[in-house]
Amino acid sequence: MIFSVLAFVALIVSVCIKERGKSLFVQSLDCIFEALYNFYIYAYTGAVLSLINFVRSFLFINKKDFSKKAYLGLLVLFESVIFINCIMTWAGPISLLPTIGSVIRTYCLWQTNMKLVRFSGITTGVFYGAYYLYYQSPILVIGESLLMFAGIYSMWKNDYKDRIFSKKLRVQHS
Repeated sequence: MIFSVLAFVALIVSVCIKERGKSLFVQSLDCIFEALYNFYIYAYTGAVLSLINFVRSFLFINKKDFSKKAYLGLLVLFESVIFINCIMTWAGPISLLPTIGSVIRTYCLWQTNMKLVRFSGITTGVFYGAYYLYYQSPILVIGESLLMFAGIYSMWKNDYKDRIFSKKLRVQHS
């Protein structure tokens, strides 16, 4: 249970951080906590994906250390491993939920745009939230739901609020 609470806290904090590197570091902590919890509840697709996502997050933090081709190769590698994991840990259609969530999240984190990192919090909240609902994990369902809302709020605050208000000011001054 403690791992689900720690994962929940790390998830929420990760989408609220403005700097990509720090956000990815906190997300890597979340991945470890989620993996431990997923093994505990026998959610193996999610557990393996969490370990994969832990490695992914740490490598993506160091984007500047890779050539463009190597960094693209990392994306292809991680997306491929996610699909292979889905096949190898298949537990029925429920296995698609964390797989889809991880594919979207991997692509978004691979980018350097924090807007996409925040967006991935929304998609992760939806897909993983449904997955944890299936596995009857109330703490992580709440956590994923809050992640989704935190992602929405963070996107509004950091990506849209100023644009909307500055547009209104321009219209009023015209």
